[in-house]
Amino acid sequence: MSNKTWQESTVVYGTEDILTSLCNSVTRVLTVATQCEIHYSGMVQRITKTCLKPDIGCFVLFDGGFSGLVVLNFSAATAMELYESYMLHMGMPKSELARSHTSDEVANIMGELMNQIVGDFTGKVRRELQTNITQNQPKMLVLNKQVVLSVDTQLDKPESRRVTFYTGKNNIFYLELAIDRTEFIKLHDFDVGETINPDEVLAQASAAAHNTAAPVPDSNTDQDELLRSLGM
Repeated sequence: MSNKTWQESTVVYGTEDILTSLCNSVTRVLTVATQCEIHYSGMVQRITKTCLKPDIGCFVLFDGGFSGLVVLNFSAATAMELYESYMLHMGMPKSELARSHTSDEVANIMGELMNQIVGDFTGKVRRELQTNITQNQPKMLVLNKQVVLSVDTQLDKPESRRVTFYTGKNNIFYLELAIDRTEFIKLHDFDVGETINPDEVLAQASAAAHNTAAPVPDSNTDQDELLRSLGM
């Protein structure tokens, strides 16, 4: 095969493809977990930095075949819609639900949902890109309207993107992704393998929500440690 022919037939998987895969994980996991229709904008923003913004900012780092950071920023209304829909779908009586987005229970559920989103994404990376990435435990902050925290990714040549998501009630939340600038070039055909059953994602989220809680800073010391992890 000539070099020109090889170049014409080469399949290249870049930043926007990785972002699309992550967006699909967000949509799939949240739709299954909350039974609400989640969709994202057809436009993506190129941004210069990733930030945690009010009312709830949640982030998770991943490393391995390539490194990066995923941030989800929720308004109070969005967080409460997703939390309530998830808990009601799991059979929790509405009278027993938390009343405020500042509740630890809301933070725990949002953190667990993010954990499931990134877990779904890393699974697709293993199958579709033939490489492995691992994630750390999601961390989150409840922020007031005057606070925006810039997150230092410490990546060599980061590429950052922001995508707008919409819930069933037309509440908005934002996904931000920062990753090492990278391209995956397909050398030969391979079997992608089995995809994850969305029902399994829901079952895992349910079990984890009842047995483990996502870390939420509950003291000044915890808050300081989290801020240090953000490079501040």
